Amino acid sequence: MTSHSDSMPNAPPSGAARFVRFVFWRIAQAIPVLALVAVGVFFLLELAEGDAVDAYLAGIGSGDAGFAADLRERYGLGDGVGSRFATYIMRLLVLDFGQSVAFSRDVGSVIMERLPNTLLMMVSAIALSASFGVVLGGLAALRRGGPLDAGITFGALVLNAMPGFWLGLLGIILFAVKLRWLPIGGLSTLDADYGPLGSVLDVARHLILPVTTLALTYLALYMRLMRGAMIDVDNSGWVLAARARGLPARNVVLRHIGRPALLPVVTMIGLQSGTLLGGSIVIETVFSIPGLGALAYEAVNQRDLQLLAGILLAGTLLVVIVNIVVDLAYGLLDPRVRLGAGDAQ
Repeated sequence: MTSHSDSMPNAPPSGAARFVRFVFWRIAQAIPVLALVAVGVFFLLELAEGDAVDAYLAGIGSGDAGFAADLRERYGLGDGVGSRFATYIMRLLVLDFGQSVAFSRDVGSVIMERLPNTLLMMVSAIALSASFGVVLGGLAALRRGGPLDAGITFGALVLNAMPGFWLGLLGIILFAVKLRWLPIGGLSTLDADYGPLGSVLDVARHLILPVTTLALTYLALYMRLMRGAMIDVDNSGWVLAARARGLPARNVVLRHIGRPALLPVVTMIGLQSGTLLGGSIVIETVFSIPGLGALAYEAVNQRDLQLLAGILLAGTLLVVIVNIVVDLAYGLLDPRVRLGAGDAQ
């Protein structure tokens, strides 16, 4: 006798199953990308003139050929390209990024020491700029053609024309030097014992200027995206149908216009994750923040190719993770998007 469950057609996978399948599918897609980037980084850095030993000897102003040969032997820089490449790949397979010549430490530990500082600053800046950009862009779209729209659009153009380093220097001169409200730079006050809560507040105080500078740099982009997206969605058929059914104006704006209009903003957040390292180099240099961007700058100056390769790979991995999160956000914002391996809906 056939049971009732056996006679039923295969049920569609549950939401949790689709979520797990989607995450594994995206990770599987990311593996070839990471492998290609790893190979490309190695050979691009091999084309660079000199190495960390040359930079070190130039810095100390001395050192004979025997001393240089010993250093290259110690850090595996004296082998041929093929041997170095094989060693590089074998290390990556066990998540070993090698040794940093400039810091005389494991590359992974150096990166993990600096990465939280960059993530804290960049995530805070993007969250702040995206939030204010969505609100201001929405107000401009709802009042398009009026004085409020003109003022917000003009402000976006002004912010878009200002370089980030100039905004940072202006903030330092005004709020740190003239008014003395905020610290000039760094991530915390040296030799200060504020306790757990005091230390958190001290870090937050040091992050106000760099985070605000980055947020203002990105604000104009999110504001213009949200304004344009809301105007486009406002002319769509489902919005006209919602108004024809007599739905409250607030529900129409928030659910039928604002929610779909967030998709371009979320897309831009994913795209901007690729510029995280480049943007952090400038801001971390201006505000003397010991983050991943400043570390990349030091690695270039010191010709520390192992460290620079590790930083680039870490940046690539961050981009992959952010884009997976963005794809998940699509499923929440737009019910037409379904999470599933190989889905293209």
